[in-house]
Amino acid sequence: MIDSSYLSALKYRCIGPTRGGRVVAIAADPVERSTFYFGAVAGGVWKTDDAGLYWENISDGQMGTASVGALAVAPSDPNVIYAGMGESTIRIDVTHGDGMYRSTDGGKTWSHLGLKETRHIGEICIHPEDPDTVWVAALGHSAKDNAERGVYRTHDGGKTWALVLHVAENAGAVDLSLDPTNPRIIFATTWEARRNFWSINSGGPGSGLWRSFDGGDTWENISTNPGMPEGTLGKIGVSISPAQPDRVWALVEAEGRKRGLYRSDNRGDDWEKVSSKAELAWRPWYYMHVIAHPTDPDTVYVMDMKAWKSIDGGKEFEEFHTPHGDNHDLWIDPNDPHRMIACDDGGAFVSLNEGRSWSTIYNQLTAQFYHVAVDDQYPYMVYGTQQDNSSIAVPSRTHTGAITWADCYAAGTGESGYIAPKPGDPNTVMVGAIGSSPGGGDSLQKYDHVSKQIQLISVWPEGYHDGNSSDIRFQWTYPIVYSPHDAEQLYVAGNKVFKSTDEGQSWETISPDLTHADPETMGVSGPLTMDSAGAEMYATIFSMVVSAHREGVLMTGSDDGRVHVSTDDGGSWAEVTPPEMEKFTQITMLAESPHEDGAIYMTAARHKHGDYAPYVYKTTDLGQNWTAITNGLPADDFCRVIREDPKRRGLLYVGTELGVYVSFDDGDNWQPMQGNLPVGPVYDLVVKNDDLVIGTHGRSFWILDDVTPLHELAEGEPAGDHLFKPRDTVRVPEHIFAGFWGRPGGKNYHVTLGQNATFLLEEQDTGHKVKHMIDAGDDVPHGVTINYFLDGAPSEPITLAITDDDGGEVISFTSDIPEEKKDRHGLYLTAAEGMNTFLWPMVLPDGPKMDDSEFHGRAGGPLVLPGAYTATLTVSGTEMSQSFTLVTDPRIDVTVDDLREQQTLLLDIQATIGRVVDGVNTCRRITAQLDGWRDRLQGGDESEDLGDAIDAARRALADVEGSLVQAEFKSEGDTLNYREQLFEKLVGLPPVVSSADSAPTKQSHDVFAKLSGQADELLSKLDGVLAGEVANLNSTLAESGMDIVGT
Repeated sequence: MIDSSYLSALKYRCIGPTRGGRVVAIAADPVERSTFYFGAVAGGVWKTDDAGLYWENISDGQMGTASVGALAVAPSDPNVIYAGMGESTIRIDVTHGDGMYRSTDGGKTWSHLGLKETRHIGEICIHPEDPDTVWVAALGHSAKDNAERGVYRTHDGGKTWALVLHVAENAGAVDLSLDPTNPRIIFATTWEARRNFWSINSGGPGSGLWRSFDGGDTWENISTNPGMPEGTLGKIGVSISPAQPDRVWALVEAEGRKRGLYRSDNRGDDWEKVSSKAELAWRPWYYMHVIAHPTDPDTVYVMDMKAWKSIDGGKEFEEFHTPHGDNHDLWIDPNDPHRMIACDDGGAFVSLNEGRSWSTIYNQLTAQFYHVAVDDQYPYMVYGTQQDNSSIAVPSRTHTGAITWADCYAAGTGESGYIAPKPGDPNTVMVGAIGSSPGGGDSLQKYDHVSKQIQLISVWPEGYHDGNSSDIRFQWTYPIVYSPHDAEQLYVAGNKVFKSTDEGQSWETISPDLTHADPETMGVSGPLTMDSAGAEMYATIFSMVVSAHREGVLMTGSDDGRVHVSTDDGGSWAEVTPPEMEKFTQITMLAESPHEDGAIYMTAARHKHGDYAPYVYKTTDLGQNWTAITNGLPADDFCRVIREDPKRRGLLYVGTELGVYVSFDDGDNWQPMQGNLPVGPVYDLVVKNDDLVIGTHGRSFWILDDVTPLHELAEGEPAGDHLFKPRDTVRVPEHIFAGFWGRPGGKNYHVTLGQNATFLLEEQDTGHKVKHMIDAGDDVPHGVTINYFLDGAPSEPITLAITDDDGGEVISFTSDIPEEKKDRHGLYLTAAEGMNTFLWPMVLPDGPKMDDSEFHGRAGGPLVLPGAYTATLTVSGTEMSQSFTLVTDPRIDVTVDDLREQQTLLLDIQATIGRVVDGVNTCRRITAQLDGWRDRLQGGDESEDLGDAIDAARRALADVEGSLVQAEFKSEGDTLNYREQLFEKLVGLPPVVSSADSAPTKQSHDVFAKLSGQADELLSKLDGVLAGEVANLNSTLAESGMDIVGT
């Protein structure tokens, strides 16, 4: 095991995309009109204070799970917010929660209130006058029976809870409605439902509609009251009309044509079916929210795949347009019905005009990805299939300082499956697109980025909506794998393995059915409403390895618990399932060791059987023998993916439902590697160029830049202080506007030539400035990251020196940070016990600063040249050194001689600026002394002669200074009102020379020659003033026995 302090300092960065994921929980501040909240189904709680222009996460680091099923703000105290964890829309990718949380400061801090085993919470109601009285609808476990189900109530803000409505251990509560005029009247719905790997079953004796007249002390089942549908019921939504509290709406899943919208006008005693419109309950287990208008008793909304609105008491409905679709909830301000927030599978959105227009969903970092892939470009692109959206490509870095939506592109329309860019040809991408494309059972797409065309090359383009019994079956996320030996060989896997050598124009079946194909698992979901969207297709291959060590070696793992291997490219197959593996276990990932032929790692899961344990195995003989490797993994955090680091044998990464773990000893021991990565489902991992790329299912893509410190730790934990070897870094110039930093304490608007990017600025004591993007991905830090570990806090400042290949010092830094900010210059080191990180921006030292000037800064140091460098850290007199290399941008056709010419010119410009600054400082220093002498004069003839000499010297100095620098420049606006002088012209030249990796233009040389000549003339003129007027003044002062003016 490695000391956790090495890992706790790891910094992941989110690269986007900013296209929102599924949201089922929304709330709003009852007073502040621009303040709203949403809870992502796998991404925590988010807040906007500008009506949806920007969203910021307010729960990271404070909650044990990421799925938010319900949110509510106390009507009597907007600072009090309750969050119920775990969505109750229990689709195939549902993730669980851990009970209830509460904030009493508007979401700044959260406390856990228990109810952990409720797992999935559908609704929260808060007493309109008492923020401590709360009712919670808890569904319970989605895949097994449990007791913690039903309606819970607290009177003390969640310190204690009472289960006031409990129906059965296989049925829980999913909806609540509170009469705002009499909070003792409550309606609740219960739902008997079960999710497993192959079906969603909705409905049974436990489903029903309930009513309480005493605040939940007692309940009456009104499911069979007159007018309600007879027979088995499923999921039900309920809403009391605030405008007419006797009126209650119920959206009911029932047998056959009985499902629909029901209405009672006597508080539920009698019911009338007012609408049989099928679209109101198209997919009941997934939707079923009905919302009564707060001021008009005849207006009601229904959320389904589309959103619907009726203004005539539910008789007729018209579509209520929302930005995305698959709608889940709607909140309407009871005091101003024009003010709304709604949510769907694309995110959350705000309206201030009753839904005629909505805020964007392209500002939410909550995308849900099933798999992640990378290509072989520089910078590499990150690909994924986003739930209920398209497949997408996101750059791992840009040249602008932010990764915006405009930097991304849709690589096909796949929402569900694997995605595979073709090796050597990143313009060709294979995409699994079940659920978001025509094409039959597998909906396999070939995307051409040059033409933007999508060709459907499905293995068998026959529809799949007749259930799982087909001879050819494809999983929602079926494997797509290119051969590492031949990029013209493509494999995909359904229940069988298929191979193409002509980019999908034809397919060969190279295996029999490699699953259990148990008929009990191959039906259609129900029992009330058939669901055959493809997500529950079962008895299929879920993961596949095409060996890079030996051509023709294949291994498959099925979603129902079988593992097979072929050593002859599918000619024959042998089952190698671990003997202890139970039937219907999902093989979530097979991953080949990059280092050892025959070594395979495997993760498996049984969470949809109610077993949340991690299952992780390894084999070194292609599955003949398996060893379980789970020591250190939490007993209730199941695993989805495993990868071995390509550079270090036995360095393993695992993605679980809640985060990332690492093993340094080939799985013998695991430990958390969470760092700043938000809690949430990690569906896939890829190691690329010493980066760990993470596909989350709720928080978009993240990258851990530079895992090379982990490579060293895998060789053994260092003793004492340690300087880690910096990785080789591509030397790229910063974007032309990257130097715009804005200000801390508010939003800043990043200049990226038309691409929107908004950020918060963090100014660190070390002088580093960090941009935290709000509506864009974070770009890679610009420079060389230098990591070092301090065994204890040193008693004296530490230093870091960078030297070139000849041993000459390039630049140095210290941890001796001046107390006063005004005395600080440049960058400083941290010297805290444990891991420390320093970012060197690959530049030479800055030039001198002009005295008495807030506006005129220093001339920045130019980029160093590509080549070999050494970092030397000195701690308490002990030196530690590591070498590294700066590499030329592989996209640029430039020679080192070109870059040397560029650097030489930049250094010449910097030196000339330095001479000008010295001249200005000399003028100002002497002028200050002259002003002092002028103030000391007392009059008289002698004083008059001396005064004349002082004035002559002062005028001569002012004439020179005024030509060297424009002293009237006190702010940016002044640059429009006053002429530039020599200094301003000189400092405008380096951005031109350094704008790209290129030799300078002839005209850049020419302009510098001109300006340099002017500098020579003016500084020579200054020398003349010092030798003339100032020297004459000093002679007069000396003759009078007075102190002379220092020069």
